[in-house]
Order: sequence, then structure tokens, then C-alpha cells
Amino acid sequence: MLRSLWDYRGYVRASVARELRLRYAGSVLGALWQVIAPLALIATYTLVFSELMRARLHGIEDRYAYAIYVCCALLPWSMFAEILTRSQTMFLDQANLLKKSNFPRICVPVTVTGAALANFAIVYAVFGFLLLAASRWPGMVVIGALVPLTIFAILGASLGVLLGVAHVFFRDIGQVLGIVLQIWFWMAPIAYPSDMLAPPYDRWIAANPVTPIVIAFQDIFVRRRWPEWGALAYPAVVGIVLAALALLAFRRESPQIVDEL
Repeated sequence: MLRSLWDYRGYVRASVARELRLRYAGSVLGALWQVIAPLALIATYTLVFSELMRARLHGIEDRYAYAIYVCCALLPWSMFAEILTRSQTMFLDQANLLKKSNFPRICVPVTVTGAALANFAIVYAVFGFLLLAASRWPGMVVIGALVPLTIFAILGASLGVLLGVAHVFFRDIGQVLGIVLQIWFWMAPIAYPSDMLAPPYDRWIAANPVTPIVIAFQDIFVRRRWPEWGALAYPAVVGIVLAALALLAFRRESPQIVDEL
């Protein structure tokens, strides 16, 4: 499977580039929307939390700390949600390719994940530029963000494959996913500090594998320190287990998927 993926790496690169081009095809501003959209999102959260609500983080006097706290976790979450949302229909969308016996089917989920990561790179570059302009760049610790980002991508890609396989046979997956993502968002400390929760809710949040990932981003961009690497072991193990299950389900159900399509 990996050898086939390597042989088709050119196709994957071209497919990711095509995904990004088609996203804003036909619009007047075209690719500029990839910059305008995150700018509008970041500006909205900064205005709401920093200016209107005047929200503050305990122990941090910076007036924009809360907006940075939300944005640095919300943007990776958006990437994660995009992978899941697009993955649920990826096999149905690429039915013609999957029916070709010589086409490596693993290219489909890799393309979806690659497109989400490429879009995220653009969005986070805008976020980083704003931090630089506001003299709030975290410094060398920003390199540490690659670890939680990788874990987040593995979680998203693995769950995406499982959702994509299930959606071929059960078309209600798409309706359920939207509800699950809404609940899941509030089960992670993205829009609120984790230390404000009282028992037993704090234990529920701690059990969420997304929580250590979110806190790692917030440690890097808000507290400007290296994340707690030990805390990331939990989501990393969950991601590895889900990746193994996803590959097993994908290989076992591929013939049935083609028949169903």
C-alpha cells in the first residue's frame, strides 16, 4: 500500500493543488479568499474577546492573550473538522477512480488530508504573521507545534477513513457527524480555560484525546513555553490505535466498497 502511494505521489500532489484551486474557482478574488477568510475569523475573535468582552486569562495581563488562546487552538480544530467532514464522502465522490483496478485507493484519504493540511498551513501562516506584527511571536518554541499538529492530523485522517468506509454503507453518518463535531468542540478547552471547570466535568474534558493537543498549542502560542510532552502520549497512542484500525477496515472493506459504489 505504501509502495503504491509512493508511486502515485505525483498524482497526490496534483490532486491537493487541484483541491485548493477548485475551492475558490469562479470567485473574483480567487486564492485571496484563503487569506481573507482566516483574517476575518481572527479579527472577529479578537474584537469579541479582547475588546467587547474584555476576557482575560488568569495570570496573563496581555489584553489580546484570550483571543490568541482561542485562535491558536481553533484553527487546528478547524483543520481536524475539515478532514472529518470531507472524508465522510470521499469514497462516494471518487467512485469512478476507485472502480479502476490499478488505482491505489489509499491515495483518496491521503489527498483529503493533504489538502486540509495545505489549507491549514496558509491559515496558520496568516496567524503567525499577525503575531509577528503585534510583537507576540512565541519564539523558537513554535517548532514544538509540529508535534501536536502531526498527532491531530493522524487522528483526523484515521477517523476520516473509518467514517468514509462507514458512510458508503450507512448514509446517516453525515447527519450524525455535524452534531458530534459540535459537542466535541465544547468538550475541548478551545473557547474556555480548562482550569475553570469543576468536578466531574474536568475529568470528562481530560478524557478527550483532543484536550492535550489543544493545550499544547496554547502553551506554545500563549504561554510561550514548550508543551508537556508526556501529556501528548495519550492522544498519540489513541491516534496510532485508530490508524491501525482504519488501515485494517480499509483493506478489508475495499472490495465491498467498490461493489457498493
